[in-house]
Amino acid sequence: MTVPNLKIAHDDLAAFADRVVNLPKPVADEKRKQVNVLRDRLTTHIAGNPEFSLVKMLHAGSVAKGTALRTVNDFDVAVYVRKQDAPATDTELIEWMAARLREAYGGLIDPSQIVPGTHCVTIAFKGTGTVVDVVPVLYEGDPDDRGYLIAKGTGDRLLTSVRLHLNFIRTRKNNCPDHWAQVVRFVKWWSRNQKSQDGEFKFKSFMIEMICAHLLDTGAVTFDDYPTALEGFFDYVVRTELRERIAFTDFYKKSELPKERVGTIEIFDPVNPTNNVARLYEAAQQKRIVLAAEAALDAITEIGYATTKAQAVQCWQVVFGNRFQG
Repeated sequence: MTVPNLKIAHDDLAAFADRVVNLPKPVADEKRKQVNVLRDRLTTHIAGNPEFSLVKMLHAGSVAKGTALRTVNDFDVAVYVRKQDAPATDTELIEWMAARLREAYGGLIDPSQIVPGTHCVTIAFKGTGTVVDVVPVLYEGDPDDRGYLIAKGTGDRLLTSVRLHLNFIRTRKNNCPDHWAQVVRFVKWWSRNQKSQDGEFKFKSFMIEMICAHLLDTGAVTFDDYPTALEGFFDYVVRTELRERIAFTDFYKKSELPKERVGTIEIFDPVNPTNNVARLYEAAQQKRIVLAAEAALDAITEIGYATTKAQAVQCWQVVFGNRFQG
């Protein structure tokens, strides 16, 4: 599928991404540097206290994956916790982990900067404003760093692996250097724009990454031309209405997936065949995503009939918001 007679092309979208969408490399590097300070200090504390209940810290989230937007204001890390040492309830676990982090970072960080939240512990750097969300993973020594994450909203224990997730993303980035991750960021920016207009709209970044991975793996979308890639993404959402099961066989066999449908939208964690990451999305939320994608697809299609660049800019603003100026 192609977009004819474009007034705004691939290079224009790439320039917009550099100006507005993408997290600048120096900023990302600075955030990683600050997290490395935390990780190194924790590693040192663990080495001196072999029975310490926290085992390791791993980079996680969009900055680690290279899919972060310029608007990101926090950095996600996972701290692996000895499962046998961890309290049973979520509230107790978070409070307990905050106490362990204060112990590990004594003298480095003011204890008031380490604050327990609902599902994670937040560490705020006063000088730079960087916020690190520390998520506990209950760990039993698996060599691939599989452990149990506490699901937001339900408190369910979900088997996952930060390391394997990053490997999964790295494989797609290697298969399509630069362009695949950029299209992910474009779609995430579109989703962010939708959320600013509709408080009921939701579309998890992880789901967007998995859909883009599926489109790359199946060859359904060409990612090295951004207008065409975005058209392909929105066409897929509209055409399938997100009723097509999405799953991957990097780390498990297809036969391990549920035999019956387990949700309105089915997008399975590439590490855990029993975890449908879209399990909480109901029909109304599915419809919102499809209708928003249809509006974006209509706008991109209309670009082919634009007679001026100004008209083409207006069409792209439907997708990206008013910050897009061509």
